[in-house]
Amino acid sequence: MNVFLSGQGGFAVMVAEALLGAGHRILGTASPRVRKGYSDDVEAISWDRLRSWSFPRKVPWVDARELRAQHIPDKVDIIVAAHSHAFIGRRTRARASVATIGYHPSLLPLHRGRDAIRWTIRDGDRVTGGSVYHLTERTDGGPLAAQEHVIVPPRSTASSLWRDHLAPLGVRLLLRVVDDLANGIRIEVPQDEGMATWEPAMDAPPLFKPELIALPGAAVTNGSKWALVDR
Repeated sequence: MNVFLSGQGGFAVMVAEALLGAGHRILGTASPRVRKGYSDDVEAISWDRLRSWSFPRKVPWVDARELRAQHIPDKVDIIVAAHSHAFIGRRTRARASVATIGYHPSLLPLHRGRDAIRWTIRDGDRVTGGSVYHLTERTDGGPLAAQEHVIVPPRSTASSLWRDHLAPLGVRLLLRVVDDLANGIRIEVPQDEGMATWEPAMDAPPLFKPELIALPGAAVTNGSKWALVDR
């Protein structure tokens, strides 16, 4: 399958390598222009890891905040979001002939939002997991393609839970779904909205949605958490 990969960090690189190892092709990538905590300069040390991975392999790259439909090459079958915090809009998703999928480190519809793992630790969850889902206009709300649970080890931190359990699970689940789609197997299980929870990012700005028109009252607060209201 021909894949466009939008993501960041070591996780995105692991997904890229796994896809190539399974015989898929990566036609383009999108990631943040610079690594978190670094200045925007020309030195490669400031580049996000996926950007650094793309350049020597001559894989076309675009800043994730600038990703639009015109940046998706022709003949892309699947867009994969691997630790992507940039919203992939409807027109951009439509450029993929088969599917646009993403990985979320929780048992969706629980813990929607970009800090799912930190909220898992904060809430003292004993069980968590990972979900691959089809991207839609509703953030983290699309139908599920694959999901597995993980027992949270005692004394876990958000970093250790991600590094040791949820990141490897995400690579495996994304590869499984891409392989399924390549073999004509398409799974779409609607999420149970009655069980959905949404938590705000703890120390990051709201998700950037370039292709959506901002509507007054699009979100309402409920104590320390957010409840999305579709319009």
